[in-house]
Amino acid sequence: MPRYLIERVWSPLEEEEMEAKGALSKRVLAENPQFSPIVWEHSHVVMGEDGQLKSFCVYSSPNTELIREHAALLGDHTVRGIYEIGGDISPSDFD
Repeated sequence: MPRYLIERVWSPLEEEEMEAKGALSKRVLAENPQFSPIVWEHSHVVMGEDGQLKSFCVYSSPNTELIREHAALLGDHTVRGIYEIGGDISPSDFD
């Protein structure tokens, strides 16, 4: 199944609100049958140089439409980009 990196820019949120978004994401995936093929692998939450809260999330999904539907239900952010992952590398691959 294709894997995607989703770049999100979040509305201003308190730390507790941002933590709640993770739980909401899991709940949306679990409670809506159309999202059953999606797997949320992990996310990196960062503060951009412009002071905006961003996240970079890795999901497996059959298509980007499901990812966008999930994002709409999650709310409080804009999807800046969805990139299909061609592969993964790490420093240990080059020993």
